[in-house]
Amino acid sequence: MNLAVWLRLGRVSNLPTVWSNVLAALALSGGLSAHVHVGLLAAAFSFFYVGGMYLNDAFDREIDARERPQRPIPSGQVSAASVFSLGFGWLGLGLATLLHVAYHGGAELQPALLGGLGLAACIVAYDVYHKQNPLSPLLMGLCRVLVYVATACALPGPITPALLLGAAVLLCHLIGLTYAAKQEAFNRLARTWPLWFLAAPLLYAAYLALHQPLVAPFLLLALVWDVYSLRFLRPGPQRSVPQAIVRLIAGIALIDALAIAATGAAGWALAAVGLAVLTRVLQRYIPGT
Repeated sequence: MNLAVWLRLGRVSNLPTVWSNVLAALALSGGLSAHVHVGLLAAAFSFFYVGGMYLNDAFDREIDARERPQRPIPSGQVSAASVFSLGFGWLGLGLATLLHVAYHGGAELQPALLGGLGLAACIVAYDVYHKQNPLSPLLMGLCRVLVYVATACALPGPITPALLLGAAVLLCHLIGLTYAAKQEAFNRLARTWPLWFLAAPLLYAAYLALHQPLVAPFLLLALVWDVYSLRFLRPGPQRSVPQAIVRLIAGIALIDALAIAATGAAGWALAAVGLAVLTRVLQRYIPGT
């Protein structure tokens, strides 16, 4: 099997949104400028993400054989056993890297261990139970919330209220996004009300902009991007749920940019926007779903 298949299995085109999660968590924890392990934290959660994506395909192999037979496992490009082994291996490597950062950064190991194990457990729970589970959008959102929390757990200081609030806002975006993703194979939406969760980050950012003007341009960008993404969900022959999904995934980095901008870190907020752009570029070569 060639490298392209492994990259597709890991949906690695979406990794820049994981890196923006780390930047936002550091900014909301007050450790963005001082922390020297940004790269290692980004690597740790990249390992968690890729492991989760591998296990997603491994657990979904029977359903994919019926609905998406072109996926790597049902098409015979890779064995389920190999994907299971590598998936759990990536999760273990992510946890080890997170603990390494906590140890060398002067943080307590127990919170970092609990944060990493909680993230791994949430990832596996989603992969096992997301089909036919009405709460799966919440479960997927919690995986991203735990990226924020586990990042904070690897830092010496306490978890801040700002980080928890930022994580809750991101959770809303993930709920709306994941609901749409559940309909991808059918290219339809049974209900539209869950999409209103996507408005929560924008409303919160509008409130933040009253106190931090730097948020305003990033809010406008996120609003335009969401409207542009949702146009692919309009009924009619031009509807394309997959196209909406990949754009909303890239939009995760724009939500992170809003959180970073609220802390006054303009340069890092622009970096998060750049990661959104990078996600879309990579998605042209490696499918994001």
